[in-house]
Amino acid sequence: MGIKLRTQHLWIPGDIAEAVFGATPQVYTVYYPQQKALLLAPMDDDIFPTVHKGGLQMLKSRNLQGDKTISLQEIIIDNDIDDTDRELAFMHQPGMRILHVTL
Repeated sequence: MGIKLRTQHLWIPGDIAEAVFGATPQVYTVYYPQQKALLLAPMDDDIFPTVHKGGLQMLKSRNLQGDKTISLQEIIIDNDIDDTDRELAFMHQPGMRILHVTL
């Protein structure tokens, strides 16, 4: 199962969420429209906020499998992004605590 856009929320499977974010309740998010790239990192990452000018978002638990969601309403509206529910391309390298999602 991959990462999905569902009702204007980014839906992240539990295994990916655990590998990238651990138990953190909030994540940094930043969207780069030119690359259609959404970058996410856990709030305890000291480097991410100095390199990327993003904001903190709540990481909500969705089920017992550990799936997490983040609201993307503001990013979708501000950047006129197609909000159709769909699978999204993403990149995550094991050991790295950054998630790259293509919107």
